[in-house]
Amino acid sequence: MFLAVGTIALGYFLMAGGGSDNPEVFNPEIFSFRRIRVAPTLVLIGFGIAIYAILTTSKPKK
Repeated sequence: MFLAVGTIALGYFLMAGGGSDNPEVFNPEIFSFRRIRVAPTLVLIGFGIAIYAILTTSKPKK
């Protein structure tokens, strides 16, 4: 579960930023490959890991 939370947090961290200080100036960095492809993929993988972690049963300790 910690792996899932870390992966999701990393994805959101990679999505952050890219804005412009001046609203009149367009910053094309907001459409970078990292923000459009990599970060959302990491977030979805993190949610997949979380679902897997929740649905699997832990082995009983002897």
